[in-house]
Amino acid sequence: MGKCESCASKGKCGTNEASCSALLPKYGSFKNIIAVMSGKGGVGKSTVTGILATKLRHLGYSVGVLDGDITGPSMPRFFGINEKRAEIIPVGEGQEVKFLPVETSTGIRVNSLNLLTEVEEQPVIWRGPVITSVLTQMYTDTEWGDLDYLLIDMPPGTGDVALTVLQSVPVTGIVVAATPQDMVTMIVKKVVIMAQKMNKKVIGVVENMSYVKCHNCDERIRVFSKKTGAEQAEALGIPLLSELPINLDLVEKMEQGEAEAYINIIQEYNELVDRFIELK
Repeated sequence: MGKCESCASKGKCGTNEASCSALLPKYGSFKNIIAVMSGKGGVGKSTVTGILATKLRHLGYSVGVLDGDITGPSMPRFFGINEKRAEIIPVGEGQEVKFLPVETSTGIRVNSLNLLTEVEEQPVIWRGPVITSVLTQMYTDTEWGDLDYLLIDMPPGTGDVALTVLQSVPVTGIVVAATPQDMVTMIVKKVVIMAQKMNKKVIGVVENMSYVKCHNCDERIRVFSKKTGAEQAEALGIPLLSELPINLDLVEKMEQGEAEAYINIIQEYNELVDRFIELK
């Protein structure tokens, strides 16, 4: 099979196979590679990644998640698989290995550095080149199988990892995560501009922690800003995918390892994935 046949950007990149430098997986193929990004930390990239992965899987798609935040991985905790470990399998007679990802309760395939260390609290104290090298190996050497979607939960900012992924991985779309403050919007805009400069499609923005819903009357109470998600999306110059509330029930279900079952019954999350599929 040629490079183009197994590439998520087949027919979209304008590059011929002979000159293609796209980084492709050794053990599988992806129809879509979606990077979930933000210029700001703490806005909920991992939450957005987990919700999208869960809803896409619920709709019948085959889904994988690569935890791209090497120094602050969150996805094992989100899916309640943090006590499990990915297998490291020798390949051939040399030093090459491949990783067998951990599957969640609904069959989402996940690889994260926290699934490769002995204990999840163990820090990695590495410089940028080592971090990007490890992430690249996790992307290429994991036995993903054939996936409809690979979602990459990215670290914040526009530094080494973001640059490596957008330059080397055939990303088909970017979902931006933000929270409703002008300061955050300004910082997140840097990621949008970066993606545009690198000719990557920005699908839209998810405004996380947009409001709190009153349990008695269902009124939406905006905590951080009076501006709507639509106004923030307009400031970013990209479509609005969804406004997500602060949801303590989701936090509780994550802590109990039951996030997937809970996500699949929440209407706001249905609206998010419907809009995502419409625009991607």
